[in-house]
Amino acid sequence: MTDVKNTEQKENNKTFSLARQENGIAHLIMDVKGESMNTLKAEFADEIAEILKEIREDKSIIGLVLASGKADSFVAGADVHMLANCTSASEATALSRQGQMIFDQLENLSIPVVAAIHGACLGGGLELAMACHARVCSDSPKTALGLPEVQLGLLPGGGGTQRLPKLVGIQKSLDMMLTGKQLRGIQALKAGLVNDVVPNSVLLKSAEQLALSGKAKPKARKLSIMDKLLEGNGLGRSVLFNKATKMVLSQTKGNYPAPLKIIDCIRTGVEQAPSKGYQVEADHFGQLVMSDVSAQLRQVFFATTDMKKEQGVEGVAPEKITKAAVLGGGLMGGGIAFVTATKAKLPVRIKDISHQGISYALKYGYDLLNKKVKRRFMRHSEMQSQLALITGTTDYTGFNNVDIVVEAVFEDLTLKQNMVAEIESHCKESTIFASNTSSLPIGKIAEKALRPENVIGLHYFSPVDKMPLVEIIPNEKTSDQTISTTVAFAKQQGKTPIVVKDKAGFYVNRILAPYMNEAAILLLEGCSIEALDKAMVKFGFPVGPMQLLDEVGIDVGAKIGPILQADLGDRFAPPAAFSKLIDDGRLGKKTKKGFYQYNTKSKKKVVDDSVYTLLGLQVSNTKVTDAQAERCVYMMLNEAARCLDEGIIRNARDGDIGALFGIGFPPFLGGPFQYMDKIGAITVVSKLTQWQAEFGERFTPCDALVKMAEQSDSFYK
Repeated sequence: MTDVKNTEQKENNKTFSLARQENGIAHLIMDVKGESMNTLKAEFADEIAEILKEIREDKSIIGLVLASGKADSFVAGADVHMLANCTSASEATALSRQGQMIFDQLENLSIPVVAAIHGACLGGGLELAMACHARVCSDSPKTALGLPEVQLGLLPGGGGTQRLPKLVGIQKSLDMMLTGKQLRGIQALKAGLVNDVVPNSVLLKSAEQLALSGKAKPKARKLSIMDKLLEGNGLGRSVLFNKATKMVLSQTKGNYPAPLKIIDCIRTGVEQAPSKGYQVEADHFGQLVMSDVSAQLRQVFFATTDMKKEQGVEGVAPEKITKAAVLGGGLMGGGIAFVTATKAKLPVRIKDISHQGISYALKYGYDLLNKKVKRRFMRHSEMQSQLALITGTTDYTGFNNVDIVVEAVFEDLTLKQNMVAEIESHCKESTIFASNTSSLPIGKIAEKALRPENVIGLHYFSPVDKMPLVEIIPNEKTSDQTISTTVAFAKQQGKTPIVVKDKAGFYVNRILAPYMNEAAILLLEGCSIEALDKAMVKFGFPVGPMQLLDEVGIDVGAKIGPILQADLGDRFAPPAAFSKLIDDGRLGKKTKKGFYQYNTKSKKKVVDDSVYTLLGLQVSNTKVTDAQAERCVYMMLNEAARCLDEGIIRNARDGDIGALFGIGFPPFLGGPFQYMDKIGAITVVSKLTQWQAEFGERFTPCDALVKMAEQSDSFYK
């Protein structure tokens, strides 16, 4: 009896099951028990081999449909956790070879095999689907196909670098694998990745019909003349691969090894024997798994995954939000309304003092969605339904039943306090007032509030539709309920929230300011604008400090500086000479006048040399040294350590995610705290002390770092 029970239990725990249909087609269903999404694991190898043997031996099965047992996803990829158990490149290579061999067995079945794809089909999931003889996917917005391994510092290790070029061509496969880009159903059909796109209600039936038709094979790609010239001969391919290599080096500055290895895998597969292509893929996969870059990127992935599971305040469940509102229809207001409607799927009401402001916010959303329609990423009807969620008003009509109001008006304390009073008189008693201030203390904004427990900071970063981070800032009287509800709201908007203490600059702007100030000091010491920006991009930042100041607005930086200096000391004092820029009307990109030229047809950023004359500078350094670049970065590191010590952030993980997603700190370094652990507190303190003696007290290492250096301690235990 016990043996029967054990057998039943074993059967129930299996991931793969066969469901034979009367028409001779069998459904091979993948359903990882106890998990919301399917992921491929190494331990499935024996089970898959066993079920494939059963399929081969059962002559009544004339076709196979591979499908998911999950309602809203196919296979989200391979389980990234298993890579952490690899102690050598050869172990990781063996994992890759195991995956390749399993997919090879599937591909070599003598009966037609069709993948029925609905939901996420990513990474190893798409490699599994590509090993099938044909693919049918649903037309649902939830369906997305892609190979995002490069975002974890890896490459597709289950044959993806070899199969994708055969289906979609070299150029498309390079585009997908080097960027991690995902395709919707119609895009995948156009690219040749799937054979058909159908409603989810008939997905399995369509896959069965394709298997029975005898046409379960990839559609022949229609090659343009340009495709034939580039992909159809050795010389053209050489041009293609060389161009891709140059583009990668230009974008990554050599900091990320995976893209170059992806190019090498594709090139080997196209130009040499297939077996060689698969072997190179497995070898490169093994090397990348053991690289520090991939280890850091995987760490970031795990950190953000863990954060998604956390509530704002442990044990305090969020209240449900059914309707939101935004005060201010500018760039920020339009962006906040956009993510509320498109990501959170909530109706959002924009209030502005003018119809022009509302029109601007609506156009902001329309332009972004229209791009997706043009790229066939969404249907026109889908765009219309999302835009219909955004409405506007010049008074408080429709505000009586909103659950949260996000304020995005000018950085003026009195104005924001008035906004709190108006919301309290026009909304429910439970309505949350969330301020998008970047510098004003939330406690001061809530100072005159009747219900300060409902007032909280919700600091977005520009552009809102692209920047993943939000800082959530409770004041001393903010309730736990308000914190948890605001955190849940931010997650609904597709954001990664970190809860930070209500002190000048909060976290992100506070660690950014010393970095920007040091770059400005280097400029005044004679470093060129171009050299400064180039050096920091080479270090790994997405843009240089001078370009960033142009993007954000030189006047915004000038406003934040004195607030930080007043609360935190003279190390935040902005260079006095920069006031000349404001006086000259140089506010950056928004006034088409800053450190760079904007009235030019050149696609390349061109420095406006008249800045040097205005600041009375003679440029002597057209190359910034590594030590000078480190001066900027170490100012940021020192302030990050200080923030953790003061409890501005809850832990080192939040500090790393805040810097990565809010500033663009180099992801391959893992964030300021991971980076300090890598180089060691002793090194950080030693360099800061050296610069303190050379350049002044602003470099004084904080007490927490000095203590860590003395005890040879680290942030991550």
